Amino acid sequence: MKYQKEVFRSFSLVIQFGINMIVPICLCTFAGIFLDRFLGTRFIVIIMFFVGALAGFRNIFVFARNMDSKKTHLGSDKDSELSGDGRKDILEVTDRVYRDRLNEETSDHSQ
Repeated sequence: MKYQKEVFRSFSLVIQFGINMIVPICLCTFAGIFLDRFLGTRFIVIIMFFVGALAGFRNIFVFARNMDSKKTHLGSDKDSELSGDGRKDILEVTDRVYRDRLNEETSDHSQ
């Protein structure tokens, strides 16, 4: 079976969307259950569930907004413009991606 990069990339995006939604809901729900037991109430879990859902939707929104903001990565549209499938092209792409990521890391540390 041939390695299909786009299928795996799409699958990982679906998994990330699910995790970004489920984790805040579960954490807030468990915190609500704990607070309900600690305080002797029965409504905090409902409030915390909705807070977790809002946090999950916010995570998905931020993730989707930032998904296309990456400058370059292997397999991007810029890479498809290269002529031929030679080793030189692959090395140029890898070098460009490495330099771009190095620049991103140094700009993140300086802020």
